[in-house]
Amino acid sequence: MVAYHDAEWGVPVREDRRHFEFLVLDAFQAGLSWAIILRKRAAFREAFAGFDPARVARFDETDADRLRGDAGIVRNRQKIEATIRNAAAFVEVQEEFGSFDDFIWRFVDGETVQNRWRRSVDVPTRTAESEAMSRALVARGFAFVGPTICYAYMQAAGMVNDHVVDCFRHEEIRARARR
Repeated sequence: MVAYHDAEWGVPVREDRRHFEFLVLDAFQAGLSWAIILRKRAAFREAFAGFDPARVARFDETDADRLRGDAGIVRNRQKIEATIRNAAAFVEVQEEFGSFDDFIWRFVDGETVQNRWRRSVDVPTRTAESEAMSRALVARGFAFVGPTICYAYMQAAGMVNDHVVDCFRHEEIRARARR
């Protein structure tokens, strides 16, 4: 958890495969701890074709059966099926907008929202932006993308800087986002 926080969480993502990875992992995290998902991350990467959305979009029932039997990942049928559907929707967004990145950053006007939370208990679990993102993704056929999951995704993908101001990463992310 510390290594993830110190090196990844909140760093602005601008690459589509990485966006897909965070969407998949955040959806699987629903109802579970993030620590569980991080421990299984390598298995998720292998199971879901290196988080290549075009490859996952082509998964069939045989692949879904294989995933449901994979003890290395969370074997939730609904989340597995949603991930395959989400991959197809992800590819459609790429085709329409040129990249998923071009589409998703519109929800924060293309820049990391620089929050200035003093305490972690002040950090919201959803915002108007995550609610708008959720509605837009659901309208495009995505599943497991409620406002809370979308906000967790926004945090992970660096669309919001939710490191508290006393955290050494807050200023580092703020400076990185200005580049």
